[in-house]
Amino acid sequence: MARHVAVIFPGQGAQHVGMGVELAAAFPEAREVWDRARAVLGFDLLGLAAEGPEEELTRTSNAQPALLAASMAVVAVLRRRWWDPLVGGGLSLGEYSALTASGALELEDALRLVRLRGRLMEEAVPPGVGGMAAIIGLDRDRVEELCRRASDGQVVEPANYNCPGQVVISGHVAAVERAMELARQAGARRAVRLAVSGPFHSRLLAPAGERLAQALAEVPVGPGSFPVVANYDAEVPGGPEAVRSALARQVSSAVRWEDCLRRMAAMGARVFLELGPGSTLTGLVERTLSDAATLRAGDPHSLEAVLAKLEGAC
Repeated sequence: MARHVAVIFPGQGAQHVGMGVELAAAFPEAREVWDRARAVLGFDLLGLAAEGPEEELTRTSNAQPALLAASMAVVAVLRRRWWDPLVGGGLSLGEYSALTASGALELEDALRLVRLRGRLMEEAVPPGVGGMAAIIGLDRDRVEELCRRASDGQVVEPANYNCPGQVVISGHVAAVERAMELARQAGARRAVRLAVSGPFHSRLLAPAGERLAQALAEVPVGPGSFPVVANYDAEVPGGPEAVRSALARQVSSAVRWEDCLRRMAAMGARVFLELGPGSTLTGLVERTLSDAATLRAGDPHSLEAVLAKLEGAC
């Protein structure tokens, strides 16, 4: 089992007040990750994760580095006893975590990048102009069609292909609401607005992607110890420039997570190990790949349980 593990990392939305606290208290390696984050960002990120307030932790420019640090703290502890992933991936922000876990990005560089990425995403569209919604129970082709019909001169388009029958759409608020109504009429089980601050992963964020590309051009990208599947096209980028391009494009392009999971499975992954807060990705794996096993680790108890299984399989 241990030789067929894909490590996967959560994206924005998985953050919660209290995340990472137990792990940092129990393991010096985990605490060191948060200490390095404090040094590079200039404020107490672990304190924010531990105590909130939730509104401040949820801000995109804070949530993204906090989630990356929380995931990397788990990786730091896991490395002590097992670290031999076959492949990796992450949902949106989680792609940076996967690249950092592989060694393609240095932790300090990744923290600076995602802090900037969050700020650029916040600034790209004025508050109230854009939004997102989850469409449950329709296939991707139908959702794409409904978005085209609902656009009416505005932007609304798929932002996340999460798993079969679950697509998130993004764009101008009015266009998103028109698409939601069309989805209900088409028989969607649910069409619900998401509590997010902007139209993420839509073309409205293209200016943010362009500015992020400038920062990415200055960051070293190594080969990594395992391949990381990109959200942009569900492929493994071939070299540093391709990695930078995929990360820049990802900001304003759909996250093809269902395709990423299938790509990792085609590469030989049989076990999908979610590292970091929450269990959202575990559920998406189970709804996409019927024959895949899932594990998750985000706190001392779940981490010990995962290590017992991985070490027992070696």
